[in-house]
Amino acid sequence: MNLVEEAIVAEHGDDTWDSLLDTSGLDGAYTSLGNYPDDDLERLVASGAEVLAVQPRDLSRHLGELAIEGLAERYPHYFAPHEATIGFLLTLDDVIHTEVRKLYPTSAPPDFWFDAPIGSELAVHYRSERRLCALAEGMMAGAAAHYDEQVRIAHESCMFDGADHCTLRVTVEEG
Repeated sequence: MNLVEEAIVAEHGDDTWDSLLDTSGLDGAYTSLGNYPDDDLERLVASGAEVLAVQPRDLSRHLGELAIEGLAERYPHYFAPHEATIGFLLTLDDVIHTEVRKLYPTSAPPDFWFDAPIGSELAVHYRSERRLCALAEGMMAGAAAHYDEQVRIAHESCMFDGADHCTLRVTVEEG
């Protein structure tokens, strides 16, 4: 949650963050070591979309992109072993979510699984009770930016459309 706060403050200032907290009815005492109710993020995104006059899905995606920047700054050791986006994405469940589960045993991070990469393309399957697929999509785009790659992400199936899980096809563009 504090990555969301940092992203909002960096782009829109403290006043906007305070306005979002007021609008959503939250107190905003978030730290990197906390485990917060899913509803908090949903309420912040809904309020943020209203205050910033954007669609909630677009805001979630953008926050995902910005969150990766914060993660890369705080935890460079997750990113350093990889030279490119696809290699990093393949570690989401094995490395990053394993650490989340250690820190917060009651947390329910999303499940990711993958089809074998084909050249510069990777099918990423995502399932979560939270259905934050737009945030996940933004994080994938943010990872590509971190590795200085351009990607196209096609949301081929979605839980919001009744699918069991989301499938996001990430294609690294030749540059």
